[in-house]
Amino acid sequence: MILSLAATMSGGGIPQNTTSTATFGPSSLDPWLDPYPDLPGVNSSSSSSVVPDLTSASNLDLRPLNLPQDVSPWDVALCVTGTVISCENALVIAVLFYTPTLRAPMFILIGSLAFADLLAGLGLILNFIFTYLIEGEAVTLVSTGILIVAFSASIFNILAITVDRYLSLYNALTYHTERTVLFTYLMVGLIWLLCLILGVLPALGWNCLNDETTCSVCRPVTKSNAVALAVLFLLVFALMMQLYLQICRIAFRHAQQIAVQHQFLAISTTKGVQTLSVILCAFAMCWLPFAMYSIVADSSYPVIYTYATILPAACNSVINPIIYAFRNPDIQKGLWLACCGCVPSNLWLRPRARTSSDV
Repeated sequence: MILSLAATMSGGGIPQNTTSTATFGPSSLDPWLDPYPDLPGVNSSSSSSVVPDLTSASNLDLRPLNLPQDVSPWDVALCVTGTVISCENALVIAVLFYTPTLRAPMFILIGSLAFADLLAGLGLILNFIFTYLIEGEAVTLVSTGILIVAFSASIFNILAITVDRYLSLYNALTYHTERTVLFTYLMVGLIWLLCLILGVLPALGWNCLNDETTCSVCRPVTKSNAVALAVLFLLVFALMMQLYLQICRIAFRHAQQIAVQHQFLAISTTKGVQTLSVILCAFAMCWLPFAMYSIVADSSYPVIYTYATILPAACNSVINPIIYAFRNPDIQKGLWLACCGCVPSNLWLRPRARTSSDV
């Protein structure tokens, strides 16, 4: 899904329009314009016998004039989406990098997700450039690999954040001692290693450049490769749903067991469940249509269906910073300090995010 997004859907291209223009040779109507008046057969006395008939189409030199390739509005929409994604996630990365207090494991995962989405946004922009300005199989494979790596990393980082939230509730007493920064870095490293392997597969031969009949809805990814990626996504989504249900059960059980803090926990638990519901619904609406379409469709299907499912998938990277970063009080303080040099009083009064489940 994750897929080599637009790279490839516009790979079919749109036929270039051609027009024609007429080019004329030097005129011999005026002897004063004859550059060689003394040569036999071309002087002014014989010029009347070789005057071209300007009304005859046989004397016109018709040459095709190539016009720029028509730009698909879908590709423009994907490029604009990539620009928005890049700006949002670059801002998140900048705040995390320049704020020393944001070094907890949960912020490492948020930073990894932001970097994956930033790479996805840049990949969409590069795909547009490679499609319309730079042609060649090499650049097609490069843009495809970047998009596969980026969107795969985005999905796996969302899964990692979900797992981290589950562990912060399941092992609430030992969470801070078990979930060390080193362990989080190792988990992030494994995620990116797996995604890099998935991204280089098309360059290693898992592509349909030599056999168009094996193409998926996203050229040059093969149908078998696209199905494998779609099934992998469905497994990730099923695991996220299971973790989501477990988080809800644990959260409500904690709220019922502690009577002294019942009101506080009831409010925070309800808010947490609502947040996780938004996360899961947004993730499903963005990625499920493209995953299912990649399984049932191939390159013979109309390209508009591919665009209609890929654009929502790309928009998931627009939503991620809002859900995971901009709602966090600590990141909001960092944004205010970076942009205005001050923090509103209502943010100072809000409690810091203590665990991943509070994000």
